[in-house]
Amino acid sequence: MPERKDPPATPLGIYDKTTKERITGIEVIALALSAVWLLGAVVFFTLMDTDGTASEPGGVLRFIMIMLAIFMPVAMIWVAATTARASKVMREESQRLQAAIDAIRQAYVAQNQTRHTMTEPTVTQKLEEIAAAQRKAETALAMFSSTRHAELAQAAAQPSADPQVIDDQVALPLGTTADEMLPPLGKSDFIRALHFPETTDDREGFAALRKALKDRKTAQLIQAAQDVLTLMSHDGIYMDDLTPDMARPELWRRFASGERGRAVAALGGVRDRSSLALTAARMKQDPIFRDAAHHFLRLYDRMFTQFAQTATDAEISQISDTRTARAFMLLGRVAGTFD
Repeated sequence: MPERKDPPATPLGIYDKTTKERITGIEVIALALSAVWLLGAVVFFTLMDTDGTASEPGGVLRFIMIMLAIFMPVAMIWVAATTARASKVMREESQRLQAAIDAIRQAYVAQNQTRHTMTEPTVTQKLEEIAAAQRKAETALAMFSSTRHAELAQAAAQPSADPQVIDDQVALPLGTTADEMLPPLGKSDFIRALHFPETTDDREGFAALRKALKDRKTAQLIQAAQDVLTLMSHDGIYMDDLTPDMARPELWRRFASGERGRAVAALGGVRDRSSLALTAARMKQDPIFRDAAHHFLRLYDRMFTQFAQTATDAEISQISDTRTARAFMLLGRVAGTFD
């Protein structure tokens, strides 16, 4: 592996220790100008005849004017030097502040890139697992359909079969579909399918999912749940990360019987603020996600109404802890189903 190079040191900007120069070029120039001016004034007033200056009328005022003429330019030189020094300090502070802003921006970009790099494999892995599960289920359905059609065609091509063999087969009325010929889906397989396979090696999960996809109504619900789970994963929302407050089976039965509003508000047990905020924003801005969410809520509501009629309290508790039920809690709370 190539050795990892250490990133260059980030300038600290306003946190750098500034080295204060005691005497700068501005002060040197000001000192030189002051010395030249004072030297010139000394030479001028030395050569000038000043006898009787203070004794003449108005001599005091003349002396004051001479002092002002000597020292006023010096004062103006140092005012200009101080102004130039302050302007230089302000420019340096502005540069350090800009360096600090750039350092903060670089740190923020690096943090986002690191987070994206860490979360992208997880998102990709989950999407690949879901896609693999769907491909296996579709393959199983295709094999089952082809086998069933071949058996029906063979039976139709041999109308004069042995009467004893015909008597051993179950008599089916005309118009019976392949879905009606399948055995009913067990509640344990139904609940396990709604939770989806844990990993690619989860044989029981895939077996339950294949059985559930053979039932038309259950397949519609699973497809709708898979769509919303995939869309929410784009925002980093995963049902495994949610720990909702579990409601009692009695409250789920009241929901199945048609009660809505505050009476069943505890069913929306998802309290994760970031997931709620991201989902609410997606519902408002993305019409595709909004349609998929409402379609899933309708199918889950219809399914649970039928499921609760024959399910026990333990089975209701089990189904409320599946990934599909967590998605229903999250989307139902955002859509106002429990308000």
